Amino acid sequence: MTQHQRVRQQLQLIEAQLREHDLWQTTAPALSAFESTQPFCMDTLAPFEWLQWVLIPRMHALLDSKQALPQAFAIAPYYEMALEATHPSRDAMLVHLQQLDALFSDENH
Repeated sequence: MTQHQRVRQQLQLIEAQLREHDLWQTTAPALSAFESTQPFCMDTLAPFEWLQWVLIPRMHALLDSKQALPQAFAIAPYYEMALEATHPSRDAMLVHLQQLDALFSDENH
């Protein structure tokens, strides 16, 4: 399996996790929410919103157009801090995000 295929598979697992826990939204946030200059749009989007509306579509766009993927990638550390310890999907989501990050580590290039 190529890196592109593994990344796509991991994105699908993240989306499935969001849907399973009813975190997948049917209505996009206001366009102004995407104009944030903060990492992860942390001042305008909730952590799960950023996954759905920014990370997943942008990564799929890179994959669909066969563009080069980022060389360095680490989003799990932010989510370890941003997600409340008691959130029911926190642990499973962190596993999925850590696995996604691992696909961008040196040994996977």
